[in-house]
Amino acid sequence: MSDTSVPLDRAKAAKPMPKPGIMDIHAYVPGKAQADGVENPIKLSANENVLGSSPMARAAFVGAADEMQVYPDSRTSILRDAIATRFRLEPERLIFGCGSDEVFALLNQAFLEPGDNIVQGEFAFAAFAIGAHACQAQVKVAKEPNYRIDVDEMLKAVDDRTRLMFLANPGNPTGTWIPFSEVLRLHAALPPSVVLVLDGAYSEFATDPAFQDGLDFARGTDNVVVTHTFSKLHGLAALRVGWGYAPADIVAAVDRIRLPFNTSIAGQRAAVAALADEDFQTRSIEHVDQWRSWLSQQLGGLGLEVVGPSATNFVLVGFPSAPGRTAGDADAYLSAQGLLTRRVLNYGLPNHLRITIGLEEHNRAVVDALSAFLAR
Repeated sequence: MSDTSVPLDRAKAAKPMPKPGIMDIHAYVPGKAQADGVENPIKLSANENVLGSSPMARAAFVGAADEMQVYPDSRTSILRDAIATRFRLEPERLIFGCGSDEVFALLNQAFLEPGDNIVQGEFAFAAFAIGAHACQAQVKVAKEPNYRIDVDEMLKAVDDRTRLMFLANPGNPTGTWIPFSEVLRLHAALPPSVVLVLDGAYSEFATDPAFQDGLDFARGTDNVVVTHTFSKLHGLAALRVGWGYAPADIVAAVDRIRLPFNTSIAGQRAAVAALADEDFQTRSIEHVDQWRSWLSQQLGGLGLEVVGPSATNFVLVGFPSAPGRTAGDADAYLSAQGLLTRRVLNYGLPNHLRITIGLEEHNRAVVDALSAFLAR
């Protein structure tokens, strides 16, 4: 029996055709890792932990080498228990993914139908929209005055077809954040049918007392999901381990479509070990806090716009539009010096570069290079 639901143009096509909208999606563009003519460049383009990863995590990773033939625990039990204990959470309310990116994709799959929409900020992390468009949903964008989430703008974008709202706090690529009082105001005005997703990928680097990641608040709600990753603070980007804390009903929905072995044995064990190494976490946060302030001050002293203050392990820097002094020119100049930064054209920020906080010598090299660039 023929499937009359298949659109005529696809049914009669001479070759398989993806569903409408797929080829219109802008694929994710990672930060560059190489520069022409430069061996071993300094990579400040991907917000990786410049201190590496915990020695305990590395040992756990190596210890998993003899089990590569074994399927991982689909329930991620050892990491589930470790996170539940560390953050005083109910283990059954945890979701695990191949990075927090997969958690976003699973939420989109579970809640979006064609014609539904998500709401996100103007400069939101690209993975939110990619997952929504893949579900043939719309993406409604709220303006971010001064590169910062505006609660009223977010709420104005909500309509009867809104199913999810994504809020990265602090944001990427802006590095800005809003106090938790504003998150509470947003949630209070949001329809209870809308899932509020609080992306905390960089939350450990936000040290202001007015900042909260939302875990404690989410415990008593039916529509808040808080996500975290082991890629940033813990330095396990290669192992792709992310997690979310969600109401039981949302977990039940996601578990029906989650692939069964989406985190590896090595990843699970390294994440457990990384979570236990509080000394490495403290050193990483203190390093970022010290050099983020220094780098922001120095770049501002060169007359560049430093967005912020940043509450992440990177800074977003604005450049003039004059020929020879643009963000593109600066990026090319830095690359030639072996300093790799991130252009953010795909975020609608053609005049900015995102620069990861590096080691002391990296940060000083960036300032020296940009000083020479601007003095040309």
